[in-house]
Amino acid sequence: MAISKYVKMTLLSATIALMSNAYATTTLKLSHNQNKSHPVHKALQFFAERTNELSKGDLKVRVYSDAQLGNQRESLELVQKGALALAKSNAAELEAFTKDYGVYNLPYLFKSKTQYHNVLRSDVGQKILASSEKNGFLGLAYLDAGARSFYADKAIKSPADLVGLKVRVQPSPTAVNMVKALGGNPTPLAYGELYTALQQKVVDAAENNIPSYTLSRHSEVSKIFSADEHTMVPDVLVISSKVWNELSDENKKAISQAAKEATEKMFALWEKSESDEKQKAIAQGVKFENVDKALFKQAVEPMYKELQQKEPEFYKLVEKIQAVE
Repeated sequence: MAISKYVKMTLLSATIALMSNAYATTTLKLSHNQNKSHPVHKALQFFAERTNELSKGDLKVRVYSDAQLGNQRESLELVQKGALALAKSNAAELEAFTKDYGVYNLPYLFKSKTQYHNVLRSDVGQKILASSEKNGFLGLAYLDAGARSFYADKAIKSPADLVGLKVRVQPSPTAVNMVKALGGNPTPLAYGELYTALQQKVVDAAENNIPSYTLSRHSEVSKIFSADEHTMVPDVLVISSKVWNELSDENKKAISQAAKEATEKMFALWEKSESDEKQKAIAQGVKFENVDKALFKQAVEPMYKELQQKEPEFYKLVEKIQAVE
């Protein structure tokens, strides 16, 4: 029996619709608070490109820099609700959501940069990423954020130099306790407000890594960077649990592989950026001070003793990390 023209058109329309659905692209928005010159942005752009390639076009990640979609706290809350797919945060911020991330905020936790990188790759590092699933998001990747040190208009060569200073810290209980242990007055403050706060002397000092110090122009208003390297706190790329659970197994695999590659990419990007930004800062008149780290380590030792006594289960996580070579 001959097929009518109407039926032929209906079948053709249905075929086109099926093909369109088959090749539909899911767009995932990703928020971070750094500018486009920062290695974080470059690593996340790499992640976006690899996600698209590995998912064979099924997934498209759109990266929003400069806190366009909200600061880190606001972005994380949107991710929890499933209103935002992805966000870059850091372990200091994440401690308020999931306790295990707080281990990275402990001062002088790592023996070397090599050990720090190996911990991020290790089973214990991966378990920490997975620990937040019940809180609405999963950690996908670590992004190297180097070592954090103090900067101010004076050299901070020992804990005695911090006494009486208002020091901007991230909203992390561990970061607050560290500055208290070192004799300073911790002042939690949003990162976007810090330049003005330093300029207007609302705070006397802050602490961060070298690229964040220079690329956020804090080097214009705080000219002495004291390299005590008290913490190595990684940035973390997280995905909404709601969004993750809606992905196919193939796309979960693609996005996980892209995230793993982004971690390795960031190691290289960070090393170059840190070296380049330090030279730029010196050319701008910044003075880099070397310090006796032993004095700082001694001042924060009570934090570890208290943790071991009051939270023995959490302290086991510290021991697992310190056992990584």
